[in-house]
Amino acid sequence: MVDHSDDPPSVDSRPAGRSYIGVSCSFVCHDGKGRVLLHLRGPGARDSREVWDSGAGELAFGEDFEACVRREVSEEFGATALELVQVGVANVRRTSGEVATHWVSVQFAVLIDPSEVTLAEPDRIGNLTWFGEGDVPAELHPALPGLLDRVTPHLGWSAART
Repeated sequence: MVDHSDDPPSVDSRPAGRSYIGVSCSFVCHDGKGRVLLHLRGPGARDSREVWDSGAGELAFGEDFEACVRREVSEEFGATALELVQVGVANVRRTSGEVATHWVSVQFAVLIDPSEVTLAEPDRIGNLTWFGEGDVPAELHPALPGLLDRVTPHLGWSAART
């Protein structure tokens, strides 16, 4: 018998979420004063362009959920995650054109300092805007309404959106 315990892990090169179930971490950044940061998905976004979204990223092999969120907050918004609270887990299944996707999304509310926010991925993000309760636009990424409902208790908002 051959001992493979020291072999490096094999990482599948097929696209996550399409060839097999992908794992992502989704998050809503907030300022601790009732505002959430949303971005308009730009032309370089994978899908669902020209709708408002919060933030998310694929979990890297061997990465902790919290590390994924911290990395993505920095990559997308140039900010440091000051506080993370896991708010749920969701199955995100969609069809875009003829492509079916399936992601398991571990979801977080993330406190950030608004003064740190920058447009860090201009090819994927068209606009960054802070919204208060009642100001969130209607044109949202399909997975965002449920996530906003889960973070509502952390924002001081009066009720869930749906």
